[in-house]
Amino acid sequence: MKRSYLPRPLDVSDVDLPDELDDLVELMARNVHEVWAQNRIEQGWTYGKERDDVHRTHPCLVSYDELPEVEKEYDRDTAVGTLKFIHKQGFKITKE
Repeated sequence: MKRSYLPRPLDVSDVDLPDELDDLVELMARNVHEVWAQNRIEQGWTYGKERDDVHRTHPCLVSYDELPEVEKEYDRDTAVGTLKFIHKQGFKITKE
């Protein structure tokens, strides 16, 4: 039986985040990478120069600071999308 799945994320394109959240975006991006890397390592993956699903090696199993900029941007986009979603749902983020 073939299932058809059509993702329908909330449209957050109309949300502009304040500049005050730039530091939070970077902190979240760093943590997104840490969670991803921890999960991979727990699944038996190790660092390798190329991604190899059979041998479970991945070139991004390095610290966030060592990631290529394109990978950091992917993590930042995840953070920005999450923050925009939170804002669109009516929540506010404040720093104590």
